[in-house]
Amino acid sequence: MTVVSKTIPLSTNGNCDIVNITSDVVNEVSSSGLSNGTAIIFVTGSTAGVTTIEYEPGLVADLKAMWTRLVPEKMEYKHDRAWGDGNGYSHVRAALLGASLTVPFINKKIALGTWQQIVLIDFDNRARSREIVVQVIGE
Repeated sequence: MTVVSKTIPLSTNGNCDIVNITSDVVNEVSSSGLSNGTAIIFVTGSTAGVTTIEYEPGLVADLKAMWTRLVPEKMEYKHDRAWGDGNGYSHVRAALLGASLTVPFINKKIALGTWQQIVLIDFDNRARSREIVVQVIGE
């Protein structure tokens, strides 16, 4: 078994910015030299998360609307009182989504469905510089 770790720097706009990172992950798996295994995709920081969706404008809008309904921005969060940065909702959203995703690859090809892409969602209330860690494990 071999482990290859890479980082992908990324700038986001915050405010539920949804960024398609599929090609970045595919490139890291391809350049790893491994044929079969898993890729772990992890975002550092506590106000963003990683998942898969069909990355098309309608679903991107639907997903953003869902986060607004599920974890509204305009309510009291105790975190905001502690730090005064107004992003308590972004921490709650990120905790619900999760910071990582594991995707298998077979014969050097990442095993995603036809309409499935890997996305980073930045929930923070401002633009951010993000770092995605991709750890490719396999043979």
